[in-house]
Amino acid sequence: QVELVESGGGLVRPGGSLRLSCVASGFTLDYYAIGWFRQAPGKEREGVSCISGSDSSTYYATSVKGRFTISRSNAKNTVYLQMNSLKPEDTAVYYCARKSGYGCLLSEDNWGQGTQVTVSS
Repeated sequence: QVELVESGGGLVRPGGSLRLSCVASGFTLDYYAIGWFRQAPGKEREGVSCISGSDSSTYYATSVKGRFTISRSNAKNTVYLQMNSLKPEDTAVYYCARKSGYGCLLSEDNWGQGTQVTVSS
């Protein structure tokens, strides 16, 4: 059974950092791309970052480029999202999702339950 479990969210002040984790089970992580998404209240869900399953190519939304870093540990079946220089507009529920294959352009076929990130002074 495919499962994705996010953790690491919380309350942080502007300029602070958080590291989100997405622990995968039920499949071989290195065969799939994994994306991070977020949804703020009243807004549509948006893609934040993705790491491919083949060569671990990474992609970022313009709004987070230079501040967020995605990485993966296939040995730990975990994908990370390091978030630095956080802004209030980064406040959202963050989800990880498995793509249907190696590439980040593929659609998502499994989602985690989400973890809340709140950036506030």
